[in-house]
Amino acid sequence: MQSKSQQQLPLGEQHEMSFIDHLEALRWHVIRAAISVVVFATGAFFAKEFLFHDLILGPSRNDFWTYRAFCQLGKWMGSAEPCSNSVNFVIQNREMSGQLAMHISTSFIVGIVLAFPYLFWELWRFVKPGLYPHERKNSQGAVFFVSILFILGLLFGYYVAAPLSINFLASYTVDPTIENQIDMQSYISTLTTMTLSCAFVFELPMVVFFLAKAGLITPEIMQVYRKHAIVVILIISAIITPPDISSQIIVTIPILLLYELSINIARAVRRNDTARLNSEITK
Repeated sequence: MQSKSQQQLPLGEQHEMSFIDHLEALRWHVIRAAISVVVFATGAFFAKEFLFHDLILGPSRNDFWTYRAFCQLGKWMGSAEPCSNSVNFVIQNREMSGQLAMHISTSFIVGIVLAFPYLFWELWRFVKPGLYPHERKNSQGAVFFVSILFILGLLFGYYVAAPLSINFLASYTVDPTIENQIDMQSYISTLTTMTLSCAFVFELPMVVFFLAKAGLITPEIMQVYRKHAIVVILIISAIITPPDISSQIIVTIPILLLYELSINIARAVRRNDTARLNSEITK
């Protein structure tokens, strides 16, 4: 609601003040979000041993949970092949300030990841006042579901997609005389790219939800283009996994399930919108 003094101003100045108010609100949202990232990044920086030895370098060792799980699965299926591909490579640093720079940048990335639910909450607080009442009501729980899907994708990327890629790429050789000595930046880049890619891919149901609410997508369209979507999913899986059929299948299956879930979400959104319009008409 505009104040009395603002109502007396010309229309152009009213718009200008409204725009400035929005910028001021956005500024404080950004400041709070930045503070949260700095806090988490600082905590990650001082937890150096856990951050690097246990978390970052975990997939580079043979005792990592994923490798042991696949080993047990192979034994249960009567094959010891998953246990034969041991991770055997050396991670090295070639720059004087390389480890310090990587420590700072990795802490910053971890800070963003840990603060992601709060970052999205701040974004939602900025967007929410501009929504209609029924849009606010239909979007309840958006922060919760976005955060849950992000965490699930993060865990899937870290425990499944990234270890499979690291194991394949680290053990791949063109000649036995060539020793794999992986640059630290290359290793961390592969790990973070794989993990974050899965985290954002898992947001597909929420993306479809908002597109369906905006009327930009329908369940019929998603069903008609299901075959095209499968091809796109296979391409995405091929990009974020090594050229290994088993790895691509493992990554493709959950994305396909998310696509099918998204179709049902789009169907539920349309059903709810239809029921709301019918109730408004009968009033």
